[in-house]
Amino acid sequence: MWTGVFPAVTTKFTEDDRLDHAEMERCFALQMEASCDGIIVCGSLGEGPMLSHDEKIDVLKTAQKIAGNKPVLLTVNEPGTREAAAIARRAAREGANGLMVVPSPIYHTNAEETVAALRAVAEAGDLPVMIYSNRLAYRVDVTVDQMEELAKDKRFVAIKESSDDIRRSTEIINRFGDRYDLFTGVDNLAFEALSVGAIGWVAGLVTAFPRETVAIYQLMKQGRREEALTIYRWFRPLLDLDVSTYLVQNIKLAEVLAINTNDRVRMPRQPLSGERRKTVEKIVRDALAGRPELPQF
Repeated sequence: MWTGVFPAVTTKFTEDDRLDHAEMERCFALQMEASCDGIIVCGSLGEGPMLSHDEKIDVLKTAQKIAGNKPVLLTVNEPGTREAAAIARRAAREGANGLMVVPSPIYHTNAEETVAALRAVAEAGDLPVMIYSNRLAYRVDVTVDQMEELAKDKRFVAIKESSDDIRRSTEIINRFGDRYDLFTGVDNLAFEALSVGAIGWVAGLVTAFPRETVAIYQLMKQGRREEALTIYRWFRPLLDLDVSTYLVQNIKLAEVLAINTNDRVRMPRQPLSGERRKTVEKIVRDALAGRPELPQF
């Protein structure tokens, strides 16, 4: 059902901390112009937990305006299942193409609770669901056994695999074949995941470097592994910025330098400063200076 590069887009704010829809439209359009295959809004990178439900729906509408006929997914990352079900229902009413659902980021559910909560959200929204499994960030592992329980419900169509263990991708394929659309969700494991069978990439640094991200995916899809690997090796220092407590600030600073936007974030986050900012700026500037020429694909 879903395949390709799906940017987990950043949310843009004005100087007085309101949603900056004009800047989001501009930035989202860069993703579409680079031939990305969908958009995911209000995730971790999109500062979803810092947004009200009304704001999430507004960001969804802005993405829909730009995406055209490509799928737009809303991330469901609420602390409580009641609230998660409520935003899922609203997303469905507003025409979202699907949901990316995270187990509660506050309460660390056990296996039974995880499956029950994901099912409740799927039932409430009655939309296709991408299961977001990220045991490092959210301290809840949606295991392969739990995925088997969820596979009984046809609304669960995809996995964003972010366990940080590349073996998990093969385990999912061995267990389910093509039952789930398998996406990698860890930027600096993307080449490896695509090598072993992932068919999609929920990407972060794509928001600053969309053409390079799409090039890697398309080259891998065409079996042009060495060409993809050359770009990926250049990209790796940037992709490492996604795997950090400061991933939002890191990537927004990369956007400042690469696509001439701002790095405003919502408190308690603050833009990078001091030595940390200098370090990230150097990584991005070095990458820009050595930016590879992209092959035709």
